[in-house]
Amino acid sequence: MELYSDTYYVRQIQAGNTACYARLLDKYSRPVYALVFRLVRNREDAEELAQDVFVKAFRSLNTFKGESSFSTWIYKIAYHTAISETRKKKHEFLAIDEALIADVSEEKLAETFGTNDENEQINRLEKALAKLSPDEQAIILFFYTEEKSVEEITAITGLSLSNVKTRLHRIRKKLFVLLNEIEEQENE
Repeated sequence: MELYSDTYYVRQIQAGNTACYARLLDKYSRPVYALVFRLVRNREDAEELAQDVFVKAFRSLNTFKGESSFSTWIYKIAYHTAISETRKKKHEFLAIDEALIADVSEEKLAETFGTNDENEQINRLEKALAKLSPDEQAIILFFYTEEKSVEEITAITGLSLSNVKTRLHRIRKKLFVLLNEIEEQENE
C-alpha cells in the first residue's frame, strides 16, 4: 500500500476514516515511547503513558489545524503527558553550581563533545543525561536526537524562543560539567 503524508492521514481521520490512525500509530509509536521512557525512566509507566498520548491525540485530532507538523503536535502531547507524570512523582535531580556552568567556554564544549572513543563517549553521555531533569532531557533530545528546530521545541514545550535557546545553551554546559565528572570518576 502506498504511504502518504501525515497531513493526508490526519485529513482522512478527520473526515471519518479512523482506520488511518493505524498508520500514524505505526510511524510514531516508537519515537513517542522513547521520548516518554527517557523522561519517566520506567518501562511500564512509559508504555501506559505512550498509550495515553495516542488516546489523547486521537480524541483531540479534530483540533489539529496543521499549523505545525503532526510530529511536533504529537511530541507536544507526549512531552506534557510525561512531564506531568514526573512532577507527580517528584524525582530528585542533580543540581550543578551555576559558577561551574558559567566558566565553560564554547571551545571546551566543542573539544569535549567532539573527541574520545565514540562508544565510550556515548556511555558517558547516557550517564550524564540521566542526571538531568526530565525537562532538560526533553529539550536536548528534541534538538539533537529528534532534530527539532528551536521553533518546534518552542511549540512543543510552550517555552519562549529565547528561553529554549538559553536552556539549550545551559544544558550543553551542564552536560560538559557532568561528562568531566564522570570521566574523572572513571580515571580514579
